Amino acid sequence: MSESTLRIGLVLPDVMGTYGDGGNALVLRQRARMRGYDAEIVEITLPDPVPESLDLYTLGGAEDSAQRLATRHLQRFPGLQRAAGRGAPVLAICAAIQVLGHWYETSGGERVDGVGLFDVTTAPQSVRAIGEVTTTPLLPGLTAPLTGFENHRGGTTLGKDATGLARVTRGVGNGVGDGLEGVVQGSVLGTYMHGPALARNPELADLLLTRALGVSELAPLPLPEVEQLRRERLRA
Repeated sequence: MSESTLRIGLVLPDVMGTYGDGGNALVLRQRARMRGYDAEIVEITLPDPVPESLDLYTLGGAEDSAQRLATRHLQRFPGLQRAAGRGAPVLAICAAIQVLGHWYETSGGERVDGVGLFDVTTAPQSVRAIGEVTTTPLLPGLTAPLTGFENHRGGTTLGKDATGLARVTRGVGNGVGDGLEGVVQGSVLGTYMHGPALARNPELADLLLTRALGVSELAPLPLPEVEQLRRERLRA
């Protein structure tokens, strides 16, 4: 973090916010503030170029037409790619995984070139993945089960430069039968979990915050209501 305020980029919430994934930025801001850090959300909408100077970025889910708009915007204004290149943390939810990949295929059979931050490709599957999903994390620094709600038809295949975020214990995950959920490549993390994902997985939120703040650890933040939510969702 280069300034006194942690700046969290909420990327294209006007087109990539179908499932309330903008809540992830709110969770990050609140968890930072509760520990005494100044934090603000910078909304980047379609009229705006994507700044490369922010500390942390989040992108949400969307339908096919919105994905195409987002893809073109990120290709035209490559600030997100430049930020990831210098190691800024990025959280991509659901369709954002597809947008950040090499290419994705729409439900109508159109193949769209992606941004290329993930070594992945995505094609529609015959059965929609919808329902609760629980996973065991594979990313160092995460120990608690991850929980969320998946709702997608995409089948995402990981290339050699990408690894899975977690291994599925319930649900579908990436949808190609490899037992994996999500993707990790450099400082960019992706997951199909809605919820919002960070409200349901505070350990993941704090991992992103430590990276953005440049600290090795954060002060504990006991929140009984968050733990209650996790218990309920893990039992659902």
